[in-house]
Amino acid sequence: MNESLSPSAQKVQNSLHAQGFDCSVVELPASTRTAQEAADACGCTLGQIVKSLIFRGKSSGQAVLALVSGSNRVSEARLAQVLGEAVEKADGDFVRAQTGFAIGGVPPLGHIQILRTVIDADLLQYDHIWAAAGTPHAVFQLSAASLQPMTGGQVAEIKQAG
Repeated sequence: MNESLSPSAQKVQNSLHAQGFDCSVVELPASTRTAQEAADACGCTLGQIVKSLIFRGKSSGQAVLALVSGSNRVSEARLAQVLGEAVEKADGDFVRAQTGFAIGGVPPLGHIQILRTVIDADLLQYDHIWAAAGTPHAVFQLSAASLQPMTGGQVAEIKQAG
């Protein structure tokens, strides 16, 4: 156990190890709350940042995790097509209740319940990507190829055109 990690970041580190992934969570002095802040702090391109966005199904009320390249915006229409129902962006209370994490630090795994996950196909063009790890200052690097096995997510074209 890494004594220097905050409880939320340690929870993500524990989830990574429990699933057999050899990734190390790091907490940075700079904020990683936004994709641009994370790219600057990690020294990578904006596209290599995994944005973890929580949506709510309009008819089911279920939480959906969209893992999106930092340089892309989600097309709610495309996401709705993949899911078979319209979606809306979730508020902070819903995000915390469904994931156990606050907006700005939602990781791709380690949530308090299993979430239906959709992965932006653009993330797979990179060798390595960076994801949030429980707090607005915590991240971990992973291979893009491991994102789908890590999350059980469905890869789809969900970015806005243009």
